[in-house]
Amino acid sequence: MNSRCPIKGWNSWTSLANTWLNFHNNFEKAPDIGKSTFFVPALLMSGVMLKVALYGLIRFCFDLLGEVHWQWGVVLLGLGALSALGGILYALMQPNLKRLLAYSSVENIGIIFMILGLAMIFQALGHPQLVALGFLAALFHAFNHALFKNLLFLGAGVIQHQIHELNIELMGGLIKRMPHTSKLFLIACMSISSLPLFNGFVSEWLAFQTALQVDVLDNVILRSLIPVAAAALALTAALAAACFVKVYGLMFLGQARSRPCAKALEIDDKGMLMAMSLLAGLCFLFGIFPGLIIDLLNNVSRQILGHTLPNDAAANWLWLAPVSAHQASYAAPLVLVGVLIAGAVSFWYLRRDPAMKLRKSNTWDCGFGGVTPRMQYSCAAFSMPLRQIFSKTWEINEQIDGQQQGATAQKVTDIHYQLHIQDHSWTKIYHPVELGVNRLARIVGRIQTGNIRVYLGYSFATLIFLLWVIS
Repeated sequence: MNSRCPIKGWNSWTSLANTWLNFHNNFEKAPDIGKSTFFVPALLMSGVMLKVALYGLIRFCFDLLGEVHWQWGVVLLGLGALSALGGILYALMQPNLKRLLAYSSVENIGIIFMILGLAMIFQALGHPQLVALGFLAALFHAFNHALFKNLLFLGAGVIQHQIHELNIELMGGLIKRMPHTSKLFLIACMSISSLPLFNGFVSEWLAFQTALQVDVLDNVILRSLIPVAAAALALTAALAAACFVKVYGLMFLGQARSRPCAKALEIDDKGMLMAMSLLAGLCFLFGIFPGLIIDLLNNVSRQILGHTLPNDAAANWLWLAPVSAHQASYAAPLVLVGVLIAGAVSFWYLRRDPAMKLRKSNTWDCGFGGVTPRMQYSCAAFSMPLRQIFSKTWEINEQIDGQQQGATAQKVTDIHYQLHIQDHSWTKIYHPVELGVNRLARIVGRIQTGNIRVYLGYSFATLIFLLWVIS
């Protein structure tokens, strides 16, 4: 007769499981709780937890390591460039909004790694002021990423809460249904695309200024390698802009591609809109007055490195001249004034002539008799040119099945198109690891037989082994 013994801690795990099931059931029964709360872990992961890893890297490289070799900076620069390009290329192909934003975080962390690699190179070769410039640019971009990526995740959470969908292919026309969310999401897209007047532009501009100081180096290898890395950074910035043009265009412009999108309403929770508005305002504020944050980050650079930016004008509220005012400078307030003047002149010109006034009319249908959502660009169609150029980056499975009729089988009656894009790392790294972990778990699971005599045998064998080791 076998007697069963409850595994230690089983009651605790059962209680935890029941708690989770109760929460899940209550959540499904009460949709007003807000499914965007599921974006809180992703938001914390992207905005906070990734920065913890950066903090550890910075502490190790610039505080604990001591003497730095320029080869280490080259390794960090190369890994950062690979992560930045790979992350944004994978983001370009993703139709799932949450997964797209996750790959975008890989791209931004890669950019920060590139800047830190440049700072390590300048530190090893004895250029302390340029080290401070790269160090500050990396910290500023990490701070900016925490702002606009959290804004993007909050916006995605609001959209999922309203339409219960994350597939970009099934969205469209949300700018008419959710006007406030569309404006705030546009600010986030412009910030992460590094457009002027927003904070993402300033930090990437500082990164380029760091890379352009390569002429102070005597090493021939570095003088040829760093411009290549700067070109990779420029390509990453361009691809990021294309990616978020795709995201915003497919989600908010055009016609609705699904019934939930066509019936979507603006979120009625003022707290959600206020949180997004706060982040959007900070993205704009630190894009116009970056000196507010740069002045604080200078103190961090002084404590860690013992140096600050090479020019005191870098902390000025009007001008940003990190190296020299004669070499490169950026005045965001003046750019804002120029944009406002150009907008006022354009508005006055359009209002002056009645024939030039903006008016609403039906979209031109090219003579086909009505525009339908199927005529719009899809996610795959938008990224098709880049998919052909960088085809080796992904595992692409593209199938076109057509049905033909007629005596010569030349009349096409039906076409089915399938496109499946997969990450190389999933099939070559993560999937084998997953299979190995599952196989090991099944083997280990055989130990838990539930028979008390087997557990006593384990204890006796362990005791004999310990006595043998001690003696």
